[in-house]
Amino acid sequence: MDVAIIVEGKNDKSRLARVLSPLIPVFCTFGTPNSGRIETLRKAVGHRQVFLFLDNDSSGSRIRGMLRDVFPDAEHLYTRKGYKGVEGTPEEYLIQQLEKAGFGEYILYPDPVPYRPYPL
Repeated sequence: MDVAIIVEGKNDKSRLARVLSPLIPVFCTFGTPNSGRIETLRKAVGHRQVFLFLDNDSSGSRIRGMLRDVFPDAEHLYTRKGYKGVEGTPEEYLIQQLEKAGFGEYILYPDPVPYRPYPL
């Protein structure tokens, strides 16, 4: 899969690293990017399909708008409004969003909790 995901910050990137294979590159804007940072992202992404996974707040919307101009064919992934950004999104919800986007084979699923019919 020749794709790249762009997130806002290193905590967002760390959060995705818990549920996504390192084969999928994740790049950070480190907040609202200036023209130099946008150019760096553009070069780093190259010809990959871009997925924008930004916070569902005013800052994330502003950054999404800026990156939409640079990556007009980008796919958009969203967190719910009630979550504190990508870094505060529960892993289960991140996994659901990544599955919807077609990343199924690259998701690192958590080990299932063993079933215990009675408390110990």
